[in-house]
Formats: sequence, C-alpha cells, structure tokens
Amino acid sequence: MEHIVFNTITHPREVRLKIKRSDFICRLAHVETIEEAKTFISGISKENKTANHNCWAYIVGGKGEISHCSDAGEPAGTAGKPMLNMLQSHDMTQVAAVVTRFFGGVKLGVRGLIEAYGDTVRQTIETAPLHRLIATRQLFIQVPYPFNDTLLHKLSQFKGRVVDTQYAEQISHSYIVEDPDISGAVALLESLASAGKLVLKSS
Repeated sequence: MEHIVFNTITHPREVRLKIKRSDFICRLAHVETIEEAKTFISGISKENKTANHNCWAYIVGGKGEISHCSDAGEPAGTAGKPMLNMLQSHDMTQVAAVVTRFFGGVKLGVRGLIEAYGDTVRQTIETAPLHRLIATRQLFIQVPYPFNDTLLHKLSQFKGRVVDTQYAEQISHSYIVEDPDISGAVALLESLASAGKLVLKSS
C-alpha cells in the first residue's frame, strides 16, 4: 500500500474570485475535530447571512478518515463535492473550507458551478505551501558506550533523528522516527534489546 503524507494549513487562508458577476469567497481553516469544523462553518455562515450560499467541506482525522460536505442550496453535487474533491486531491486533512457565493445574476450551469467551487478552493489552497503532517514516535534508548557507534549506524537506515543525548554510565538517546519507518525501527531496537545490547523505553 502506498504511503501518503497528509497536508494541512497552520493559518487561515482566504481568496475572493468574481466569476460571471458572482462573487465567490473561499475561507480555509485548520480544524482538528468535527466540532471545530462545524463551529468554523457556522461562524462563516452567520457572518455572511445575506449570501445566497455558504457551501462547505471538511476533512479531519490523522489520515483523513472523516469527511463531509454540503451544497447548501446549490444543485446537488455542484458545490460541496467539488470542494471536498479539491481538498482530497491535495492530500489534506484537519481542514475546513467554506465558499460563500453572492449571486450576480448570471447562471453558471452545473459544469460552471462545479468548476467555480473547485477552482476557488484550489486557488485558496495554493496561496502558500502546505504543512506536512507526519506521524512520529519517540523512543528512549540506553546504550553502552562501545555499542553506540554501531547503534547509530543501524538507525541511519530509517527516517529518524536523535533529538537529545545524555552521557552518564551509559549513553541515553531520545530518538524520533517518522512514519512509515516506525515499525521497522521499533523491531530493530526491540531485537537489540532482547539481545542485551541496549535498553529500550517507548514514549
């Protein structure tokens, strides 16, 4: 199975587009729960009571497990789904999007609406680089001095780093390894611990 690194944003983003006289305003926010997403969506909707539509989509979960969207009065499948698709195509999670539309008198048609809502979200996403979300695990290792160089060499095959080292009777490392190398690093360290080469403590 392919390993996907998910992305999010750390600060709110906003883009305004005029498409055939209609104003489309997209706002993105970082949210970590369904409740936070609903609060954000509700706040934008209340702020724009006079708008014709406040369509929305959100994705939450460490790996984008939960998602939902709404056309908010637009024809079915023309707003919420294109917005959600755009978030998913950028491998995003922990994000909510609201596109507010002020109708300008010119109908866009089904295809035009799908493109307008999707493109407004895309342009908002692309206003700045995304923040990569990478699962990590912290491990604490005690190792005798003679085995330290061998240990560090073995760990170099993984996506990980030693973030702190203490020198006493033995060397103590605080080691952080990234997904998808977590299971491999843990298996290696557990086998070395079983062999009496080091002491392993998990966070």
